[in-house]
Amino acid sequence: MSTAADFTTAADSRLESLRQWLRQAVAEPVLDLQPVSVDASFRRHFRAQLPGRTVIVMDAPPDKEDCRQFIKVAGLLHAARLHAPEILAQDLAQGFLLLSDLGTRTYLDVLNNENAASLFRDAVDALILWQLASRPEILPSYDEALLRRELDLFPEWYVGRHLKLTLTSRQQQILTAAFTSIIRQNLSQPRVFVHRDYMPRNLMVSDPNPGIIDFQDAVYGPVTYDVISLFKDAFISWEEEQVLDWVIRYWEKARKAGLPVPADFGEYYRDLEWMGLQRHLKVLGIFARIHHRDGKPRYLSDTPRFVNYVRHAAARYSALTPLLRLLDELEKQTALNHQTT
Repeated sequence: MSTAADFTTAADSRLESLRQWLRQAVAEPVLDLQPVSVDASFRRHFRAQLPGRTVIVMDAPPDKEDCRQFIKVAGLLHAARLHAPEILAQDLAQGFLLLSDLGTRTYLDVLNNENAASLFRDAVDALILWQLASRPEILPSYDEALLRRELDLFPEWYVGRHLKLTLTSRQQQILTAAFTSIIRQNLSQPRVFVHRDYMPRNLMVSDPNPGIIDFQDAVYGPVTYDVISLFKDAFISWEEEQVLDWVIRYWEKARKAGLPVPADFGEYYRDLEWMGLQRHLKVLGIFARIHHRDGKPRYLSDTPRFVNYVRHAAARYSALTPLLRLLDELEKQTALNHQTT
């Protein structure tokens, strides 16, 4: 969650338009309006204090964001009996939504060794309900084109813009071959509804628990995607033994619920790690892009976590040895460049 310092509201014409729309939408006094979050997109969220209650106002510039997908996925989550914000009012032309307030504490705010088991149990139970609600042709497909487009963020933004390195022809061939293998494995998995950012930052401590937010990019894709997002997060890490225990608990519940996970846990865990490779390489590119294109540097401090995630998974599989060696080369080139500057 971000603070008011993240917002530059001087001469903000959208903010004034939002205030005017909010007064009409709630038909009661707006006692206070404060920024409560900003994410990696162009959306902003504000908490409005009304007499006796609070609501959330989303500002999503229509030339950059599409509120219709948020509304659609919120409906799917509600139909699955999950706790997502209710749409109280909307103005799609301006890109404004009025939402119910799920509270002020995210999982990321409160997670520790004492409460993690309980919080993740609730998160897994909610995830299974979400996956059980899956139907094809409702959400966009997490297809080869999208998987590859996301992976291409890694060489373009992380290697090229952030590390300031140019891949040789040989290095490019290695990366292309690794991407092809990763995508092939990802596409071999059973498909379900995918939140696409099901991580502690987007789960609210609430009743019922968890509240689920930031779901507008949901797709129909690999069954392991949301699980790896939950347990190998962008902003918090856990010991591998602990992650393995939580993943086993998910897998056991998923099998019992009739979800399309492999009967052999070793096969499932392999699928999970290869899905993680796609996500983690993508996120390295996204975090670099957010910094260099959008001027939001705070995400960069978490890039070493993702490099470690990628290295750890690549070291397990002989087919990914060339990728692991390429990461070594890039690290050495970066270190050498720093020495000479």
